[in-house]
Amino acid sequence: MSVDRLLPTQEAEDLIALTRDIADKELAPRADRYERRETYPEGLFTTLGKAGLLGLPYPEEFGGGGQPYEVYLQVLEELAARWAAVAVATSVHGLACFPLATFGTEEQRQRWLPGMLTGEAVGGYSLSEPQAGSDAAALTCRADKEGDGYRITGTKAWITHGGRADFYALFARTGEGSHGVSCLLAPGRADGLSFGKPEEKMGLHAIPTTTAHWDGALLDHDRLIGAEGQGLQIAFSALDSGRLGIAACATGLAQAALDVAVDYANERTTFGKKIIDHQGLGFLLADMAAAVDSARATYLDAARRRDLGRPYSRQASVAKLIATDAAMKVTTDAVQVLGGYGYTRDFPVERYMREAKIMQIFEGTNQIQRLVISRGFAR
Repeated sequence: MSVDRLLPTQEAEDLIALTRDIADKELAPRADRYERRETYPEGLFTTLGKAGLLGLPYPEEFGGGGQPYEVYLQVLEELAARWAAVAVATSVHGLACFPLATFGTEEQRQRWLPGMLTGEAVGGYSLSEPQAGSDAAALTCRADKEGDGYRITGTKAWITHGGRADFYALFARTGEGSHGVSCLLAPGRADGLSFGKPEEKMGLHAIPTTTAHWDGALLDHDRLIGAEGQGLQIAFSALDSGRLGIAACATGLAQAALDVAVDYANERTTFGKKIIDHQGLGFLLADMAAAVDSARATYLDAARRRDLGRPYSRQASVAKLIATDAAMKVTTDAVQVLGGYGYTRDFPVERYMREAKIMQIFEGTNQIQRLVISRGFAR
């Protein structure tokens, strides 16, 4: 079912129409097969890049789309409704571009950003470590000055697109304390950089998630983004935007599950009538629809605040919390609507349910979102 969207311009409507066409032709037919076989979608991100879908919220002068965030997020939602893993990887790519686009020098942006925004180079975000997930200030991976560069030593974890990405927004320690972390634009291949075996995950199987091992790789000094010690400021600023990306992906996933449940309820009959005509099931579907609409409304509210240049950090956390919790509930309820069939791989809802779980965890767990929200009440 196509969502009836309220878009700000005709250009935005055309963009959503293009996204739906690409998603229906390129994503939907492959998703289930590639997820089952854990097959990487070779060439797909090049296709998305050529269509202009990888750099939508960034300036046109660097090859971006110059679109407001409220439009970009709705594109992500459309992608996620067909293939969540690809939508998440697209969101992470946008997150990886953020440090350079926002904190890089003009020379750095001119050098690297066009290829990133047009899909010639796909990115990953390398903040977490095995012992430093939610507590980013506990990072131990080091970037020690050596000559005219930085010697990188340590291990990073939970990298979406790990081993496949062409570049990484890398956060490493250049000093002590919370002001001792810096951001570097790291290449995807370097002497002294290796990757672990892809994690064996519940879902999102087509896109690898890995550890990265930095064994003394030397990065040029011009790969430092922003100032030394500014890394956590950059990371947290990027995560506000990234959380909105995940909220949009979660909403798309929930919408897909709702659509399958509604279609099934209109076809399946029990006791002489369609199961959708049984009040108990009809009310369950109504609650699912309300959850999806609420999730969409929260991420759009935060995005519009961002587009207006207003503070939106709290709203981003609210959107991530509401949308991902909604996705978990809606996908679980979709399995229930389908009954025994929902528990089989004959229908995609069991996969949707597995994919929804991680969305409550990455880009800051939902417990962290509650912490962010509650801190805003302190006087």
